[in-house]
Order: sequence, then C-alpha cells, then structure tokens
Amino acid sequence: MDLLASVDEEHGSVGSQLKAGRERLGLSLSDIAAKTRVPTRHLESIEQSNYDALPGQTYTLGFARSYANAVEMDAAAISDAMRLELAQSGHEGYQAPAQNYEPADPARVPSKTLAWTSAAIAAVALAAYLIFRSLTLTDAAPADELATLPISATPSATAPIAPLSVNNSDVVITATGNAWVKIYDADEKRIFEKEMAAGDSFTVPRNANKPMIVTGRPQALAITVGGKAIPPLGLPDKTIADVGVSAEELLARKPAAPAPAQ
Repeated sequence: MDLLASVDEEHGSVGSQLKAGRERLGLSLSDIAAKTRVPTRHLESIEQSNYDALPGQTYTLGFARSYANAVEMDAAAISDAMRLELAQSGHEGYQAPAQNYEPADPARVPSKTLAWTSAAIAAVALAAYLIFRSLTLTDAAPADELATLPISATPSATAPIAPLSVNNSDVVITATGNAWVKIYDADEKRIFEKEMAAGDSFTVPRNANKPMIVTGRPQALAITVGGKAIPPLGLPDKTIADVGVSAEELLARKPAAPAPAQ
C-alpha cells in the first residue's frame, strides 16, 4: 500500500491527521496560529483540505510542516503525504519539486547569525548610499549659481525638512538572501511571486489595493519606504502572511518582538 493510500484509508486526510494531533494536545486553532504565525483561516483550510483557499501550493506545504511541528508530529512525513494528496487530487499546475524543500526547510536556510549579519551589511550599505547621494545632489549646484538666487530662494539652514509623503514614497523590497516571496492585494490578486535571490528587488505599485506579503524568511528581506529602512516584518525563519506592505502600513509598524529565550 503506498503512502497516500495509507493516509486516506487508515488515518484520513493530512488535514484530519493534523486536527487529531491538535485535539490530542488540547489545543485550539488560535493556539496553533500563535505558535506558527500562520493565520487561523489558513489552518482551517488545511484541516478541511480546502487547498484552493490557501495562498499557494508551495506555502501549503510550508504551513503543513509548521502545523505538524506545533502538534509534535513528523513534519517530513506530513509534508510527503501532503505532496501526494495534492498531486492525486489533481490541483492544476502542481508539480512535485525536484528537492524536498519548503520555505521553512532548515536544510536550505542559512544560520541565523549569517542571515542577521547579511541584513545588517545590507542596511549599512543602503544608508551609506543614501548619504552619498544626498551629498552629491547638494554639491551639484555651483556656488555662483547660488549667488544669483533671490534672497527668498536661498537655502536656509533652519528651514524645516518636509515630512515623508506616504502617497509619493516607493516601497522597495530587496533580498539579502534566498527567500520565496508572494505579494497580493485585498482581492487576493497576485502582484508578484518569485524565489528571490540576494540582490533581487521589487517595487510595490503605489496604486495596489492594500498589498500584502507572504514569506517564510522575513529576515532575508530589506524593505525601504521612500529610502527609509523598515524593521524586519517578522522573526527569523517564521512564516508571515497577510502582512500589509503599503507605504502607510509599513511606516506605522513597530519592530517585531524578539524571539523568546530557549
């Protein structure tokens, strides 16, 4: 009997197995959502095998692995069973990856120290570039040109700096390491989806309708709004989903809480 048959006939679907594991531990879906940072509605869809309601098949596997770890089940076995269940159910466009890799697979994730170091280097490099660019633009006007300006137009050292305009600020997402990223709007219309490599960047359209992001490696993304660096959107190697990436929402964010000490 193959693996999928064993899952269907002896234990039920992958979702029912995970639900049974959750109930065995006396946990609610809210408890699992808090542990995994996966939205409750996505956990419900997994339990009900409603895969069409999930943001993507790649992330369906990642969510299932996180759920399995949270209920002390074999994450690798659950992932394998989910792959077969998706394949046999005929989900359009599904192809089993050549390697056993999901967004949160530790075998493909650099160490946390390396990830944070890369992020810090990228932030320093970005700050240095912005300072250099500011100085270059300031020095571009010749002195004699400034002398011909009317008194009212001469720059003043005490002139107030205009605040950052949300409506005219580009949101730029730059990868500092490998990270699968999907950006979609309030109607779940896909805006961008790619396995980003270090150095890749994407500018979120200003007219996007409440753009949101899902990724398993938020620490591998450097995000700026109008050139201003934004704190990481989540903890290292923790899946985030439905996180707003409009200029307004990003500027209003507070830094993510540090991971609890082990």
